[in-house]
Amino acid sequence: MKDGSVGPVAGKLQDKTAVITGGARGIGLAIARRYAEEGARVVIADVDSEAIEQALEGFDRERAMGTALDVRDNTAITAMVRKVEKRFGAIDVLVNNAAVFGMAPVLEVDEADFERQFAVNVKGLFFTLQAVARAMVEAKRGGVVINMASQAGRRGEPLVSTYCATKAAVISLTQSCALDLIRHGIRVNAIAPGVVDTPMWDEVDALFARYEGRPLGEKKRLVGEAVPFGRMGRPDDYAGAAVFLASADSDYVIAQTLNVDGGNWMS
Repeated sequence: MKDGSVGPVAGKLQDKTAVITGGARGIGLAIARRYAEEGARVVIADVDSEAIEQALEGFDRERAMGTALDVRDNTAITAMVRKVEKRFGAIDVLVNNAAVFGMAPVLEVDEADFERQFAVNVKGLFFTLQAVARAMVEAKRGGVVINMASQAGRRGEPLVSTYCATKAAVISLTQSCALDLIRHGIRVNAIAPGVVDTPMWDEVDALFARYEGRPLGEKKRLVGEAVPFGRMGRPDDYAGAAVFLASADSDYVIAQTLNVDGGNWMS
């Protein structure tokens, strides 16, 4: 403008369509809210239909929708993609956030829980990525996939052998998928959170109390104190990284897993 003032600035994700799995609570919901603030049309996909309705409160229903999704079901994944395309057109961004957690000493891990964690955290993540990537290729306009990894995928930890293995697989899949899909203009990266203060951590704390003989609340306190930043992460702490990786600001970032953990991991 001639007077030097700045006119309205479009959001970094203006009119992009973004699907967030596991989007009804925690990190997923924080990302969905931030994406909406940045101008995106938002799709909250979650296995919990009731939580979806609660999560959508406060969103502009003309630019947001919810859809029930069990990522273990490939037919449901395909149906979700078609439903989103019918409502909003081509998908521009996928945040693969749906995940489950389990804890047990190695000698007590059972096959059912092992398969449950891999079914959601690895198989579900991969086939959701595949279905959305196929749609992106068909639309011929590229896209972005952000997988939610974890600090747990960087190193093994006692009591969470299966969970650590699933998140290590997410980091590896991120690299392989990124190198394969960039020829189609699809950028694939990941975010690795550290310890995050969500309602799930109350359950985790109770498990640590059981297996390590600690008073309730002690493990959560110790974990938070051990973070160089001085506290556990909060869901909103991950939204900025998710905007960066979804936006043009990261066009030259491919196959990376970005640590967002308050300084716990430095490589």
